Amino acid sequence: MNIKKLTQSIKHNEGFSSGIYLCTAGKRTIGFGRNLDDVGISAKESEYLLESDIKRIYISLNIEIPLFDTFPDYVQNILIEMAYQMGVSGLLKFKNTLKHIKWGQYDSASAEMLNSKWANQTPMRAKTLSNLMKGGF
Repeated sequence: MNIKKLTQSIKHNEGFSSGIYLCTAGKRTIGFGRNLDDVGISAKESEYLLESDIKRIYISLNIEIPLFDTFPDYVQNILIEMAYQMGVSGLLKFKNTLKHIKWGQYDSASAEMLNSKWANQTPMRAKTLSNLMKGGF
């Protein structure tokens, strides 16, 4: 088997889709014809996607939040996890939280995190991350 030629042939014949679509057999499919209904993704593939998402969010937050890369690692981690859950645009709505973080007022930032719709929707995660904001990762 020539894996390179085979890969190129499959890519050519399947085409690429970054979004989910229904193939001719009515199966949810993504990428170069990955059948999500029957095959899904492995834990290893899922970890690769997670790491890729974390890197993408880190880059976005460095662009969107001045001095993001100067925040303590645990604060960066909290903000990245929040953005992972609600998107970068969702995180950027936490204006007061971000203002307190910028000033190094982590207790106040923690309180602001709990004063949100997000904290009502996912209370356990919000409390966990809020507590970490006060005490560090």
